[in-house]
This record gives sequence, C-alpha cells and structure tokens, in this order.
Amino acid sequence: MTISPINMSPESGTDDARSFDTRQAEADRQAALEAARRNARSTLDRDGGTETPSLKLAKEYLSLGGRRRSKIDDNITKVRQWEKDPPEAERFWKERVETLSENERKQVEDFLPTINSP
Repeated sequence: MTISPINMSPESGTDDARSFDTRQAEADRQAALEAARRNARSTLDRDGGTETPSLKLAKEYLSLGGRRRSKIDDNITKVRQWEKDPPEAERFWKERVETLSENERKQVEDFLPTINSP
C-alpha cells in the first residue's frame, strides 16, 4: 500500500515545504478575501432599500434639523443636546421618539450621530 503524497504535507525545510506553505498562505488569503466580499455584499444588501423603523425615525428627526447627539460607552447610550432643536425637530422628538418604549428609543438614539462625529 502506498501513501499518496497529495494528502501529506512535505517535510519541513525542503523546497516542497516552502512551496506548500506559500500555496496554503495564498489559499488562506483568498478565503479571507472571499469572506470579506460576502460580508460587504451582505451589508450592502441589508442596507440597500430596507430601513428599520428606528433608522427612519432618526433620519426624519435629523432632516428636521435635530441636534441631539448620542454618546455610546460600554453599550450604554446617552443622548446629549448642547443646542436647542428647531421647533419641528423638538416636536417630532417629543411626539415620536420620547413616546417609544425604552428599547425602541435606544434603537433610534443609536442611529444619531455620535458626539465624536463631525
């Protein structure tokens, strides 16, 4: 019975071993690249045209000139407001966001620009 050399890795230190390592490294790089491409496509597909209700609320608030910003630290979200909102944005926040459950409100707050963003 003979053992097929295809299933065995070459002896360390030989030219065949260095070639094998290079082929394996290239295969690993290709697999990582394909995984990254799949993730990017998944993100684009997910975000392309399908908005969650909380994202829609955050976008609408911001389009009305809303100035609140989120501060996220250790998954705890707090909202900061240094400048007053325009009347439409303030009314929208009070009527459409503050009335949400705590969990739903947090989801909207997570879509606000952070205090670290321009």
